[in-house]
Amino acid sequence: MRKHITGFSNPTVKYLRSLREKKHRKREGKFLAEGLRLLTDARESGRVPEVLVMAQQRDDHPLLSALENAVDSAGGEVITTGPEILGKITGKDNPQSVAGVFAEFDTSLAALDRTNANIWLVAQALRDPGNLGTMLRTGDAIGAGGLILIDDCADPFSVEAVRASMGAIFTQNIARAPWSDFHDWLREGEGQLVAASLRDAVPYRGAPYAAPCFVMVGNESQGLPEEYETSCDLRVTMPMRGRADSLNAAVAAAVLGYEVLASLDC
Repeated sequence: MRKHITGFSNPTVKYLRSLREKKHRKREGKFLAEGLRLLTDARESGRVPEVLVMAQQRDDHPLLSALENAVDSAGGEVITTGPEILGKITGKDNPQSVAGVFAEFDTSLAALDRTNANIWLVAQALRDPGNLGTMLRTGDAIGAGGLILIDDCADPFSVEAVRASMGAIFTQNIARAPWSDFHDWLREGEGQLVAASLRDAVPYRGAPYAAPCFVMVGNESQGLPEEYETSCDLRVTMPMRGRADSLNAAVAAAVLGYEVLASLDC
């Protein structure tokens, strides 16, 4: 189905714009993603937008044509509109030429297969959507199975998190659960839980990592609760040679993730 929209008051514009807010995403089970590169990553990962919105005046591109064809083949909707309306939808003064609406993924622990990867990332009470998106991007880079969000984390389907993921929202599995549910799920099978800590910790370089390894980081300002740290199979420490007493949560996950990757690849 194809449609051209010219008015800001069009109900479809209001619907698409509403997906920038968490309550509407939750109600609809949909989210927005913007940019040809990001939507191409989605298509190549087997995920096609249900609705494709394109600027009326845009440069021809083979990737955009492939995206249009994929949406048409899947029975989706292709909408053309002016750049001002597209900016209204995405919330950006200078929007990219294309945006898409996707169905949210299954984020239950039951949907994960821990045997699919040697490394998984885990974040507890991560509040910054930029950090969340960066962790997804890191997970993609190190070949992680996905990102497990514990307790009250930022919404992985927010516009900010999706943008920061640079397409990894479509390549990484995502699960959300309270700590107790995650802990029970983890202990039902194989899995080493590792966290950066100062409590009975060993140096992170050369630590005895084992697959599947679940690398956990805590809240940006408070870190991990003591109960969570003591439940870990391995606690590691990273040297801080300056005045800072901790790393950014997403940076810490990247440092540990690459060390685990190097260790398990040996």
